[in-house]
Amino acid sequence: MSLPSASQSQSRLKYVSLGVLVLQTTSLVLTMRYSRTLLGEGPRYLASSAVVSAELLKILTCLLLVFYDHSFSVRALNRVLNEEILNKPMETLKLAIPSGIYTLQNNLLYVALSNLDAATYQVTYQLKILTTALFSVSMLGKRLGLYQWLSLLILMTGIALVQWPTESLGGPSSTPRTAGSQLVGVIAVLIACFSSGFAGVYFEKILKETKQSVWVRNIQLGLFGLVFGLIGVFVYDGERVRESGVFQGYNSLTWTVVALQALGGLVIAAVIKYADNILKGFATSLSIILSTLISYFWLKDFDPTSVFFLGAMLVIAATFLYGYEGKRPAISHSKV
Repeated sequence: MSLPSASQSQSRLKYVSLGVLVLQTTSLVLTMRYSRTLLGEGPRYLASSAVVSAELLKILTCLLLVFYDHSFSVRALNRVLNEEILNKPMETLKLAIPSGIYTLQNNLLYVALSNLDAATYQVTYQLKILTTALFSVSMLGKRLGLYQWLSLLILMTGIALVQWPTESLGGPSSTPRTAGSQLVGVIAVLIACFSSGFAGVYFEKILKETKQSVWVRNIQLGLFGLVFGLIGVFVYDGERVRESGVFQGYNSLTWTVVALQALGGLVIAAVIKYADNILKGFATSLSIILSTLISYFWLKDFDPTSVFFLGAMLVIAATFLYGYEGKRPAISHSKV
């Protein structure tokens, strides 16, 4: 009786984690897009400040998870933090590189969603599958199967179609987007894809070389991310911070975006633990479809074309095909 029960529990966790991933990914993209285009009184919140807030929330969440893993013992928590972080400075410093790249990536995603509709962003951002695969081959010596190479070709074709120039860039009720702003958004996504691929594979390599828990590693990433993020706030938005404060323009929607971004990495960790690549591809595909529908019917900032739908279908097919041969996840992102 115990074996079927354990199997059912594992299956339940698998689909719960995937469901949460779909909701988290879709909600983050749509709320971030909405928060960056919403016209309101007063100054708009600073993207650099939101990145710092997300890092701080992620650190606190991971601390609570480590605290929970050690039966809510303050002494045990203090011991773990001292042994794994303070007493291993060289191990901790290794996380500075991916953390700096992730901080840049998170800022770029705000730039992208300020200039692209949610549907175009979601599909284009799947190019991170290609960059992660290439970095996995070059840095980890992984071998890709025939289906995976074929999926990468289909993926590039699909994204090229999605970015194909069209006459109409938006309906009458949508925020007008110039070719220049669209280009800025696409460049931001492309840089984010390369940074995501490199940082994800680098982080995977570090995880394989050590036996530290994912939560401790995320605390280390968060600490560096907090430092890099604060530097970004005062270098790029220092004058605005002095005028109106770090939390200028914050409202309930802003805090929702911050919470979704902070919890994204934890959701990915759960999916990697309980699900496989094919189901993760299904979750990604469902998220793309939901983002497209909501972007069109609710945000009204997306004017779909037959070329876009063809490209989106190719990207979804490539996502499934890439996970067809691999039983183990090839992507170990700590963030979305």
